[in-house]
Amino acid sequence: MRKWCAAGWKWLLVAWLMSVTLSAHANVCPDWPRERLAQERQTLAEHIARWDSAYHDQGESLIDDELYDQAVARLANWQACLGEVPQHRPLTRVTRSAGTLDHPVAQTGLNKADDDGVRRFMSRRDDLWIQPKIDGVAITLRYEEGVLVEAISRGDGERGQNWTARVQQLPAVPNTLPTPLSAVFQGELYWILNGHIQSQNPASGARGAVAGAMAQASPARQTRERIGLFIWDWPEGPTEMHARLGQLTALGFDTAAYTHPINAQHDAANWRDTWFNGPLPFATDGVVLKQSERPGVQRWTSTPPEWAVAWKYPAQQALAQVRGVEFRVGRTGRVTPLLWLYPVTLEGRRISRVSLGALERWETWDVRPGDHVAITLAGLTIPQVTEVVWQTQERVALGVPSPERYHLLSCFTLTTECDAQLLARLSFLSDQLNMQGVGEGTWQALMEAGVVTELLGWLAATPEQLQRAHGVGSVRSAALFAQFQAAQAASYSQWLMALGMPPGGNAQLGDWDTLASYTPTDWQAEPGVGPVRADALVAFFSHPDVQRMAAQLKLTGVEGF
Repeated sequence: MRKWCAAGWKWLLVAWLMSVTLSAHANVCPDWPRERLAQERQTLAEHIARWDSAYHDQGESLIDDELYDQAVARLANWQACLGEVPQHRPLTRVTRSAGTLDHPVAQTGLNKADDDGVRRFMSRRDDLWIQPKIDGVAITLRYEEGVLVEAISRGDGERGQNWTARVQQLPAVPNTLPTPLSAVFQGELYWILNGHIQSQNPASGARGAVAGAMAQASPARQTRERIGLFIWDWPEGPTEMHARLGQLTALGFDTAAYTHPINAQHDAANWRDTWFNGPLPFATDGVVLKQSERPGVQRWTSTPPEWAVAWKYPAQQALAQVRGVEFRVGRTGRVTPLLWLYPVTLEGRRISRVSLGALERWETWDVRPGDHVAITLAGLTIPQVTEVVWQTQERVALGVPSPERYHLLSCFTLTTECDAQLLARLSFLSDQLNMQGVGEGTWQALMEAGVVTELLGWLAATPEQLQRAHGVGSVRSAALFAQFQAAQAASYSQWLMALGMPPGGNAQLGDWDTLASYTPTDWQAEPGVGPVRADALVAFFSHPDVQRMAAQLKLTGVEGF
């Protein structure tokens, strides 16, 4: 690893901030040279082509649908920035596999609407209905005189793969109807889940599971039994929805159970919330609003129609671009990588930074400025990175702190590489000693002014010296001095914690000299102290810097030292 040199007002390394003006708004162009933008656009286009091929040709879903849609939008934006006409149409991805058939009735796409779009859609229409937007694989089924004769994957909406032989093996799809009816049905093959709650488990992998199964010539029996069928349309069925649903029920389909009339937007919102937060046997990614009356099937095309619209759930994953990588060193010496992001909004929260948690994760992913990552909210509150979606071609060199340099007993004194850990130690100390209004910002200012250069450097600081720090006047310096004086009366146990005593130490066992004389065997005799913790305690009490601070506290008259 490269040697780490700390810099910046936080005394932490901000490895790089790219000169990019790209934000969460899709119509903003990166401030890159045209050659680089063209290179990055080509890289993203190749990734999307690989995702398309895997999904349609091998039945593998390499990327979540939400992230895929955002990546396609990013590609279109970059193409527009280059003055190109976007070529990729995610709704018309055509498989290159052999054995395709024409759909007897085109499978229409769906326009996506937000709250205002739903309001406008509903305000101009009557006899509206709502269904869950099941996250599966769309299919067309054609029956002749009650016998299943064709099953076609969606493909591009006009043509799809011939899945007849595979679909005829699925228990959920009837090979014969109760009546000798000739009809075309459109629906969704879905992965059967037990009490699935979408809001709690957004990344179920259900769609990929179905796609993978249908890519097999002969799926295993257990796999076939996990695939369900939902018929969401009967293009040439009865004009009235009530009649259509009644006949579908008589044919053995459960369409009516998940198709409900709506009169106002709050009705649609209630069903959307119910299906998002309640148990269902399948994964969903929103709802579909549709009017009962449709034009004749001769007018149906693969483009989104006017009589139906999708109202998707709030995004549960966001595609974010990394603008910088910072490596923070904590009080105990732990190195934590922090990604600074071009802000994205997720579930109403604006997210501009996220922790990777451990240096090992950064080393595995090798995240650099310009990379795109997937962001989710853990427990609906804490942003986290779930994967690196794709990496920029231009790899920025980063200075990474060596984890061997930092540990529980490093950086009690300010040096070039110790500013971050010392700052963390001081912040922890002020918390343990109950210093009011003395936080990281205060210690940062005192360190930058050279007033505090070691963990106990503030003990001897005078009000006049404190005023050297930026933003500290006479009133503030007097208040700080009073806090520092009061802290000296803290209890012995508080002081041990403030100095960084490892867990397992107990102030009740004796004063400083007594604890400093303990051997590993003595410590292991205490409840909850094993060999590792015992060694850490011996190392702490015998460390020269810690002993020097203990002597300083003894001279100051602090209890226990």
